[in-house]
Amino acid sequence: MRRTLVALMTGGALLAAPALAATPALAATAKPTTLGPHGYGSVRLGMSAAKAKATGKIVLKQGGTGACSGWNLKAHPAGKGAVGLYISRKVGVAVIFAQKGMKTPQGIGLGSSAQRVKKAYPKLKESPSGILHVAVPGNSKAYYAFILDKGKVSELAFGLDTQDCVN
Repeated sequence: MRRTLVALMTGGALLAAPALAATPALAATAKPTTLGPHGYGSVRLGMSAAKAKATGKIVLKQGGTGACSGWNLKAHPAGKGAVGLYISRKVGVAVIFAQKGMKTPQGIGLGSSAQRVKKAYPKLKESPSGILHVAVPGNSKAYYAFILDKGKVSELAFGLDTQDCVN
């Protein structure tokens, strides 16, 4: 097992100590979180708004008087005029949008090349409007949708097939 050192600042002195990340629970939080196949970290597709809010990982950005409300992941807030995820009154967490630094288990994220997306997802299909989409490997109830700009992923959505928040 690989050992890691953690530097601690105590009373002005820098100390090095073995990292606690060797324990399974802490190691899981130290690794980068992936977008899929069932969620993003503890925020899972299909989770109710109450359960998603209880994770402490999201914050309301846009209240919903209709079918859906817009939220942000605290660790990856969406920019102005955008939301990071939608929660449906009917299906729960419906769609999560990739933000900078987020990647699928296959390593695809914003800025990935079209060639890389096609290699990672050989069953990729294109809609009449030009959006690339594929069933999520390991989750038959979800999809990835990719919008390309100049041959690179500019938007990536991860959602439930039954979501009722976005077109």
